[in-house]
Amino acid sequence: MDWTLALAGLGVGIVVGLTGMGGGALMTPILVLFFGVPPVAAVSSDLAAGAVMKPFGGWVHARRGTVNWSLVRWLCAGSVPSAFLGVLLLRLLGDDESMQHTIRVALGVALLLAAGGLLLKAWASRRKGEPDGRITVKPLPTALLGAMGGLIVGLTSVGSGSLIIVALLAMYPALRANSLVGTDLVQAVPLVTAAALGHAFFGDLHLDLAAAVLVGSIPGVLIGSRVSSRAPAGLVRAALVIVLLASALKLFDLPTTLVGVVSGTAILVAVALGVAGRIRRPSDQPAQERESVTVG
Repeated sequence: MDWTLALAGLGVGIVVGLTGMGGGALMTPILVLFFGVPPVAAVSSDLAAGAVMKPFGGWVHARRGTVNWSLVRWLCAGSVPSAFLGVLLLRLLGDDESMQHTIRVALGVALLLAAGGLLLKAWASRRKGEPDGRITVKPLPTALLGAMGGLIVGLTSVGSGSLIIVALLAMYPALRANSLVGTDLVQAVPLVTAAALGHAFFGDLHLDLAAAVLVGSIPGVLIGSRVSSRAPAGLVRAALVIVLLASALKLFDLPTTLVGVVSGTAILVAVALGVAGRIRRPSDQPAQERESVTVG
């Protein structure tokens, strides 16, 4: 058992449980860059670990009522068959590096746009309040979204969380951050399982790698899910922005050190803004009380 790999799985599991994404975009590069795992083996092992890990996080959110089951059903209707198709296309086309690179760059741009959208949503919520979470599910667009996500996951292992979250943000802006994470975690279970079974059928799966990742990732995703299912929307949104940013930079093949520096800076900025907000609220309250006394 490689305990260093298990520790990496713990970190990625916490991120996945907290934000619903980061599995493929973080774990696959870690396996390739730090542990010297061949790319195809890294993809299949990461998918297999995700198929076992994500149900734990989804279970936590289901118990807390932060899963939109209608969205899950329509997403899976499109994603499960297209995930098998993605694995088949990968075999037919070969592991074309230029195609993989193009898909990853396009996904990286989408993640950056999503991070910007979350920041705009945070700004709007400060003025208008948090969304009420009530949405009307659009069956056909949601199923097509699932099909697109499943195809990309089958080809690259990236997108079961990040890509779906990006599209759900655009399609259902009233969805709360907690419900966004919970819904995404649950819909990813059959999607990732389908892609993992496709890779296993072609003999790419390395059970020893997947098992080592799972030793750390299962407790990690339970920890992250408990936090995200109970945490204020602002905290979950901040975590989403940071992971979107880190995942996008990694998809652009930027050096790991640079990704770490940018992510660390983003975390410090988020903490500073949170502290400033807490300091500002108590100082504002007496002023509001004085105004009410004066009016009275």
